[in-house]
Amino acid sequence: MTRMRDLVERRPFMLGFAGFAVFPASVRAELEPFKVFKSPTCGCCSKWVKYMRENGFIIRTKDVSDEQLMKIKNMLRIPLKHRSCHTGIIGNYWVEGHVPASDLKKLLASRPDARGLAVPNMPIGSPGMEMGSRKDPFDALLVLKNNRDRIFTRHNIIR
Repeated sequence: MTRMRDLVERRPFMLGFAGFAVFPASVRAELEPFKVFKSPTCGCCSKWVKYMRENGFIIRTKDVSDEQLMKIKNMLRIPLKHRSCHTGIIGNYWVEGHVPASDLKKLLASRPDARGLAVPNMPIGSPGMEMGSRKDPFDALLVLKNNRDRIFTRHNIIR
């Protein structure tokens, strides 16, 4: 009786685990734990978190003081030129600023040898920084192990 009950209780978990294995990489990437540190009073950070959740990411947020946020950025050794208003950690990567969901999905699918993605300076038109129809061009930067960066994706480019 106990054995049967154990099997019945484990069955949904086992089916869920088996189903997880057949998801494409882009979907599995969205299911990775994602921790975001942000100011409790920053509206654009909250809008970005909402946008990322709407795009399939499971996010745990931690509201911290500005001083604590700077300590986190320093601990992660995020270069000053790449910093923005909030910092996330997913897998072995940090995510700094208003990075589009499509860029993070691309990063997690390709797994480059890098430290993280950054969208510095809170550009208008980036996720969470919407202001009507205005969309300033911006780049998502891939920050390499040596802290050099390269353009990962260009956004809002007028052609």
